[in-house]
Amino acid sequence: MTASRPFIARLRRAAGFTLIELMVVLVIIGVLAALIVPNVLDRTDDARATAARTDVHNIMQALKLYKLDNQRFPTAEQGLQALVARPATAPAPANWKPYLEKLPNDPWGRPYQYLNPGVKGEVDVMSFGADGQSGGEGKNADIGSWQ
Repeated sequence: MTASRPFIARLRRAAGFTLIELMVVLVIIGVLAALIVPNVLDRTDDARATAARTDVHNIMQALKLYKLDNQRFPTAEQGLQALVARPATAPAPANWKPYLEKLPNDPWGRPYQYLNPGVKGEVDVMSFGADGQSGGEGKNADIGSWQ
């Protein structure tokens, strides 16, 4: 019976992790997170900018179809809503059809901007980027139909 006690004592010591082992694992996880997280966050901004460019392109295609059917783009007052619902204000479109199922918001949750007449083209569709203000650089840069 006395021979089994040292065996049990050794088993109890080997059953858990030491504080140093736990600290080493936490430091390794911290270093990996510090290296990986910034790369993942940059990809999120890139993905939002790409989604905004795709939305702007799709809205411009719908506007071109609207113009083909109605001989003009929607007025600034009618706005992009004219692609989803028949405009109630003049000039009334003669051959209106629904051109988009629904009007998307930009990836930052704000409505796309529509200018008629446009500053950079006949009409402009744009998102103001992450900051929601005109101008900016990087993730805050405007994304528009002229790009």
